[in-house]
Amino acid sequence: MVLSLGNQSSVTSFVLLGFSEYPHLQATLFLVFLTIYTVTLLGNLGILVVIRMNPKLHTPMYFFLSHLSFLDICYSSVFTPKLLEILIVEERMISFKGCMTQFFFICTLVITEMFMLAVMAYDRFVAVCKPLLYTVTMSPKLCALLVAGTYMWGGLCSLILTYSLLQLTYCNSKVINHFGCEYSAIISVSCSDSSFSQMACLIISILSEACSLLIILASYVVIVMTIVRMPSKSGLQKAFSTCTSHLTAISIFHGIILLLYCVPNSKSSWLLVKVSTALYTVMIPMLNPLIYSLRNKEVKDTVRRLINSRLNSHS
Repeated sequence: MVLSLGNQSSVTSFVLLGFSEYPHLQATLFLVFLTIYTVTLLGNLGILVVIRMNPKLHTPMYFFLSHLSFLDICYSSVFTPKLLEILIVEERMISFKGCMTQFFFICTLVITEMFMLAVMAYDRFVAVCKPLLYTVTMSPKLCALLVAGTYMWGGLCSLILTYSLLQLTYCNSKVINHFGCEYSAIISVSCSDSSFSQMACLIISILSEACSLLIILASYVVIVMTIVRMPSKSGLQKAFSTCTSHLTAISIFHGIILLLYCVPNSKSSWLLVKVSTALYTVMIPMLNPLIYSLRNKEVKDTVRRLINSRLNSHS
């Protein structure tokens, strides 16, 4: 990422406070976050392996799910290693370039995941409402274009916001009251007028959230209407089971994002900001593979066969 460093002043690094106000919890938090990160990596890598190994899972739905798992691995890995580091070292430093790079990637990945969930809602709409045309409508070319579009939009939005942050001047105090370079935390250490950056963030946030939620809501309104008209009880159950996992993932993701948007801008709210950020950067990537695997018969059957084949090969 080649960008001008603009008016960064003489600041070359920041101090990340993390959860330093709770020194007695540092070791416990380290173990908790390390466990969650390990489960996240194993769970999402497991989803990728299962989808690749089972030809029955080479469908648009699982193509999108594999990209969701890839995104979860990436944006968990952008924040969590630094979080683990500042929980065990005394010098909680991050370079200015490292901070901006971290923000760029986390912003790209979060916006991309937001629209990936919207694309998955559209996929479920086609599967439930137009089952006979599903393979024709959701062609490999369209699936690739939809995925490419989500990555491109995420990257563009993040590039605009990162550029706006690079144009600011930063205070010599250099202390960021966070465990990572989250937008509001970076803005809080700026000494210059950040109105343009905040306006850009507001427009991008509202546009992205509104568009993704509109696609999701429109898709599921039509899905519900189609399901209600289904005469077959088995068809009704299948349609519900197809959508339940996705709806659960959407509810958790957008619920936490909206919670973060609604946090009041005051010093007393920083703990809530940090907890909310931890939920969507650490917890959501761990929950997604559990949500999709525990409620998915094909994934569970594939995992069971893989375990049995390993056990038989060693016996």
